[in-house]
Amino acid sequence: QVQLVESGGGSVQAGGSLRLSCAAAGGFYSRYCMGWFRQAPGEERSGLAVSYIRSGFTYYTDSVKGRFTVSQEHAKNTVFLQMNSLKPEDSGMYYCAAGSILSTTCGAEAGYYNYWGQGTQVTVSS
Repeated sequence: QVQLVESGGGSVQAGGSLRLSCAAAGGFYSRYCMGWFRQAPGEERSGLAVSYIRSGFTYYTDSVKGRFTVSQEHAKNTVFLQMNSLKPEDSGMYYCAAGSILSTTCGAEAGYYNYWGQGTQVTVSS
């Protein structure tokens, strides 16, 4: 059982930056695909960035490519999502999740992930 706790959300103006953290407990997060998802009101949870540390596999959805970056700090069992050049459409509840590896890649859909954090709110104003 893996417990995930996100932090780092907040309110920023368009063009600003935030760094989200996801601390994993109860398991070695490096065994799992780690994903970052966003859910806006009335919308489904969508995958933004997923990674598998052991192979170096990383995927970014087109809307965040070049602006968002996933990184890790092994000593703290923590993954990060650095978000730059934020836009109002980036607003929503952000979740980190852990799921099983699919052969050599990670799925970008929420259904592939078994463990979820509680979420952290990101609001970007224009």
